[in-house]
Amino acid sequence: MSQTKIGSGATITETTPLDAREQSFLEGVQQFVAEEVLPNTRKWEEAKAFPDDIWPKLAKCELLSMTLPRDLGGSGLSCRAYVEACRELAKGDPALSMNIAAINALCVAHFVKFANDDQRKKYLPGIVKGDIRLAWGLTEPDAGSDARRVKSFAKPIEDRPGYHHINGEKMFITNGGKAELIILIARTSETELSAFFMETDQPGFKLTDRIHTVGVCASNTVRFTMTDAVGWHTPCTFNDAISLLYRGRLGIAGMALGIAEKAFELCVDYSKQREQFNRRLADMQSVQNMIADSAMEIEAARGLLHRGASMYDRGEDVVAISSMAKLFASETANHATNRAIQIHGGRGMTFDYLVEKLWRDAKLTEIGEGCSEIQRLVISKQVLR
Repeated sequence: MSQTKIGSGATITETTPLDAREQSFLEGVQQFVAEEVLPNTRKWEEAKAFPDDIWPKLAKCELLSMTLPRDLGGSGLSCRAYVEACRELAKGDPALSMNIAAINALCVAHFVKFANDDQRKKYLPGIVKGDIRLAWGLTEPDAGSDARRVKSFAKPIEDRPGYHHINGEKMFITNGGKAELIILIARTSETELSAFFMETDQPGFKLTDRIHTVGVCASNTVRFTMTDAVGWHTPCTFNDAISLLYRGRLGIAGMALGIAEKAFELCVDYSKQREQFNRRLADMQSVQNMIADSAMEIEAARGLLHRGASMYDRGEDVVAISSMAKLFASETANHATNRAIQIHGGRGMTFDYLVEKLWRDAKLTEIGEGCSEIQRLVISKQVLR
């Protein structure tokens, strides 16, 4: 197997193939997207939410338990399969892809790595069936890219070992408006942070705002407050919890790649049908150049994504490659959707064409799970260490 060195001294190897079970799983995802997701993406955006009946359907397709091992009741799929599922979902609805990426890489993975047996027994069966919806709560009004600025504070409850009262505020929480259970980060001392399971159906938890965004509108992003809300401690350090972001970034890279691929497909088809100056747009060199640039960037993004996922599956260090894949794929999504709008001309700016929605949805991929500036910082630190 060939190997190539990158600046950090890490080794990038060839991608690993999907097995027959994973191929079958992805075929099911493709069918689900074609039949249930893409036909409804506009409706979900207008409603600014996914319908409640989507969750059992997602569960049936194994999309809520991709990263959960089989001995815990999940599908036990590889990271390669996970990112491919995120990619396929994004071609139908990027907001749904984003939610599924976070649920698997951050929420479900937290149960695998840090939860105790009692916590798994209580929550995992409902999660796998789609009865318990999840969210991951890190961001606060004063803690975005600088995640260590979290102010939410957890204080142990004297007569309930393992439980804490939590006070604070969270915002920009994806799927927070629908979640019955949130895995959130809170401060346990002036210097330490950890993670807690918090049920949202309790007096101390209050949704205060639905945050409406220009893209990924159905993701149900919210702000909430906690006033002596009860959280169940799941012992891990802040660095432990943040390490889940590495696979999460690969999921967002998959989402970004799916957006880029869908926009590319649409603009190629349109360029072959639309005529100006007595010839097809596809026959104009300026349009051909835009198509060539998108094709090249998409292929490069796909290579980074697949290599990163394969490295994760082999247990290799993915700190740099996950940031590279996320950064490049997200910028590719924004480039490709912008070119798709340009090729569609004025029509591309109307709601009659899907490219405008993909254009708006793509921007989130440069911000969520660590903005592009943070990704460059991570990469440079790995190279220069």
